[in-house]
Amino acid sequence: MVYEMAHISVQAGKNAEFEAAVAQALPLFHRARGCTAVELQRSVEEPNQYVLVVQWDTLEDHMIHFRESADFQTWRGLVGPYFEKPPVVGHTQVVVK
Repeated sequence: MVYEMAHISVQAGKNAEFEAAVAQALPLFHRARGCTAVELQRSVEEPNQYVLVVQWDTLEDHMIHFRESADFQTWRGLVGPYFEKPPVVGHTQVVVK
């Protein structure tokens, strides 16, 4: 299991629109190969900061099968207009639980 962690800064005053766009895009993730869960978290201290957490079976499911798909382009089209700057994306695996 691989976790995609996308740190997203949203333009001031665009939180509601951004969150609605993410909700609209959820089916894109749910039908993606290897995606087992997705959630959007918002910072309590900095409300324009978000972390999109997506669980993938493999890194390739994210980086190849999703990122190179038309659904990824649709995702970016829905949420991209609200980005303050490009997201910072990394991948993690659970090592202690």
